[in-house]
Amino acid sequence: MQNRFKSTGMQILIIALLVAVAGEFKITPFSGEIFRIGLGSSAFLFFLLLMRHLPYVKTGVAVGVAVLLFRTLEDTASADHLLILESVRKHFSAMLYYVVFSIGMSWIQKRLHVLHPLLLGACTAGIDFLSNEMELIARSTLFHLPYVQPSQWLLIAVTAVVRCYFTVGLYSSLTVSQMRIVHAEQQKRMEQMLKIGSGLYGEVFYLKKSMDTIEQITAKSYDLYCRLNEAKEGWEYSRSILEITQQIHEVKKDSQRILAGLLKLSDRETASEMKLSEIVQFVMRSNEEYGRMLLKEASMEKDVRSDYITPHYIPLLTVLNNLAANAVEAIERKGTVRIQVYEMHEDTVFIVSDSGSGISEQDKEMVFEPGFTTKYSQEGIAATGIGLSHVRDIVRSFGGTIRLKSRDQTDETTFIVSLPTTALK
Repeated sequence: MQNRFKSTGMQILIIALLVAVAGEFKITPFSGEIFRIGLGSSAFLFFLLLMRHLPYVKTGVAVGVAVLLFRTLEDTASADHLLILESVRKHFSAMLYYVVFSIGMSWIQKRLHVLHPLLLGACTAGIDFLSNEMELIARSTLFHLPYVQPSQWLLIAVTAVVRCYFTVGLYSSLTVSQMRIVHAEQQKRMEQMLKIGSGLYGEVFYLKKSMDTIEQITAKSYDLYCRLNEAKEGWEYSRSILEITQQIHEVKKDSQRILAGLLKLSDRETASEMKLSEIVQFVMRSNEEYGRMLLKEASMEKDVRSDYITPHYIPLLTVLNNLAANAVEAIERKGTVRIQVYEMHEDTVFIVSDSGSGISEQDKEMVFEPGFTTKYSQEGIAATGIGLSHVRDIVRSFGGTIRLKSRDQTDETTFIVSLPTTALK
């Protein structure tokens, strides 16, 4: 609490000094130097808008005192014959301006974040006009001068409107810039979370599939144990089969624990649903970066004719992202990857095509087989990506189909994914 107080007090002190200095850039619309229109008012308003957490009234009092002291010291330093009390009386009305202005701003402090810039400008202009009037009344009272004529009110009002709207406009521009930066950062984080979510979905999907296989193996092993235990000639092997069954069961329990942990992570989604156009846009941006990383000029094109919201965006991202990544890898140096989305009858169709080297005739029958790959490192190590067999399994889990369009029908390598629209919605 003490550190916070020191921080707030230091911020108020800095604002007070800056406003006092800014107030020296001024014009004097009326005769004499007693009433001035300076840059300090605009600076004070800007700081109040920018630092809404500060106590406005205390800040206004501090600024008013700083302006009074600054101008008094300036007078006494430039004119030896001028008494300090005379200088204080001369600039007291200026101090009153900042105090009244801060009180007026404190009335709307809690609503600053919801006020439209035009309405905010009107409110601050009204507060500025009222503060100027209080300053003029104090000046007239202290120096026994005639009050400002109604014809001069127009100049004060116009000045208040111009400088308040200018300051509010400057503040709004700064706020919009900050919001754009924050939005860009949030968008970047969301894309990272989507990539993680897509990867987790694939791992969870494969693990669930492996769990089913382990369950079948466990059941078959136990059945074999029972048969050998009943057979006289196989009883000596039944004990070994039982131990193997128990070990498989332990592997299953470990897999279940891993699956539970992955499910917790995959449930922490950044959004509950996405539009198809947003999914396609994400896939395009992700694979444009992937293409640049591979030193390829991959031009991404889209044609989204059907756009609705789906809660199953993670599996869709997994499927489309892998198909698009394969397309980028198939491009030699420069090419085009196109993603199309449309509805046909009861299905939503996703088409991913590329202008790459294509898939050979002998590989077409094998592309969806488990373990198939055409990608090897320089050391001859096979790629460990998701694989088209797993893409096919994800598509089938939604009751859909995936097929590779024949090369003689088009000059492009084209994968067509059809998913039931009701399943996606």
